[in-house]
Amino acid sequence: MSGILLILQFILAILITTIVLLQKSSSIGLGAYSGSNESLFGAKGPAGFLAKLTFGLGLLFVINTIALSYLYVQDSKKSVIDGTNIPTATQQDSLPSSEPLAPQAPVVPTKPESN
Repeated sequence: MSGILLILQFILAILITTIVLLQKSSSIGLGAYSGSNESLFGAKGPAGFLAKLTFGLGLLFVINTIALSYLYVQDSKKSVIDGTNIPTATQQDSLPSSEPLAPQAPVVPTKPESN
């Protein structure tokens, strides 16, 4: 799941960069020549399609970033050992021994000798 969100994060970053670069700037830049003669958002206001698209993509980018951080925190709480199949102590006792047992000599009862 985090792989899909990471790919989506890259796509959103590229889209936001492209949309911002396509927009017309409302001033010459940093208020050159003693400021701009336009209002804060230009003559049209922020109602343009590119402005709405930039806001929407930015919101998706922030939500995706929060989701990625949540998933990475959850993954960091897991240990690598949690995913392995190491037998526990009780399972090791029930497993047969790899060393074969040596055959035992039969015990023959002896009778006391009579004189």
